[in-house]
Amino acid sequence: MKRRAFFGKAGLAAGTLLTSGAAYAETEGKKASLKVAHITDVHIRPEENVPQRAIAWLEKVKAHQPDFFLNGGDTINDASYDGVSRERTLEQWEAWDEFRSKISDYKVYSCIGNHDSWWDVEDKADEMYGKPYVVRRLDIPSTYYSFDKGNWHFIILDGNHEGISLGEEQMTWLKADLKALAPNTPTLIMSHFPITSVTDALVGGQHKDHRELKALFYKHRDKVKVCLSGHQHMLDRAWYNGVHYFCNGSLSGFWWGEGDEQSAGKQYYLETPPGYAILELFDDGEVKNTYYPLA
Repeated sequence: MKRRAFFGKAGLAAGTLLTSGAAYAETEGKKASLKVAHITDVHIRPEENVPQRAIAWLEKVKAHQPDFFLNGGDTINDASYDGVSRERTLEQWEAWDEFRSKISDYKVYSCIGNHDSWWDVEDKADEMYGKPYVVRRLDIPSTYYSFDKGNWHFIILDGNHEGISLGEEQMTWLKADLKALAPNTPTLIMSHFPITSVTDALVGGQHKDHRELKALFYKHRDKVKVCLSGHQHMLDRAWYNGVHYFCNGSLSGFWWGEGDEQSAGKQYYLETPPGYAILELFDDGEVKNTYYPLA
C-alpha cells in the first residue's frame, strides 16, 4: 500500500489517522473527557544522539498537553538478545531515565515489550534478570495491571508469554477484571503486541490468543472500546465487533536508522514514518485516534 494512499493528502498534512469517517462525525463538536499520548517502541539507546533526538520529538508530544502518557513497550533498544551485557542493559535504561525526566510531571503507564527484559545472565537470581527488573525501571505496579481515569477503565497487558499470549494466570485475571466493571464502563486495553491487526498478514507479530480475546471482548462488548498496540513499527487500524484496534507507528521508526530499502522516506519502516498518537476519549465511549508523523 502506497503511503499517500494510506494517509490521503489531507490526512498527511494534518498528521491524522482517525477511527473512521462515521466515528469522526460522531465525535465532531464534542469535548473529549481525556486526552492521552501514545508513544511506543522508543528503542532508546545512548549512541547516535538518540536520547537528544527522542527528547526533541517528545516536545512535540507535550505540546498537545495530554492528561497522561501510555508507553507501549520496547522502551529500550534491546536487552533480550544473547550476548547483551549488564553494562549495555544499564546504559540503555539510563538513556530512558534521561528521556523520562523530561516528562516527570506526567504519569506514564507502560507495558513491557519483547526487547525490554534481560535474559542472558549467569544466575537467574540476579536482580536484573527478566521482567521484574523492567517493572521496577518503568515504575509500574506489575507486568499487567489496570487503573481508572475519569469514567474510563484502562487495562495494561503483558503479551510476553508462550509465543505472544497472556498465559493462563493473566487471562483469568483479565476475565475477572472485566467482569468486575459496572455495565457500559468504556475500557481501553493496551498490549505491546497487536491483538487484531492488518499488518500481521505482512510481518506477523499478533497475539496468538486473539480468538479467545475476541470472544471475551464480545462478551463485554458494552465495555471494551479500544485495543491499543505497537510492536510492528507500522501503522494500521481494524474495527471488529464494536472494538477499535489501533496499532500505531513507533517513535523510533526504523530503530532510529535511515530507513530500510523498501521505505518511503528517512527513518521509515516500510511505508510508516516514525511518530506518536494522541487519543481523545469521550464519556460515551467514542474515541478518536490521531497519528502524527515525525518524518
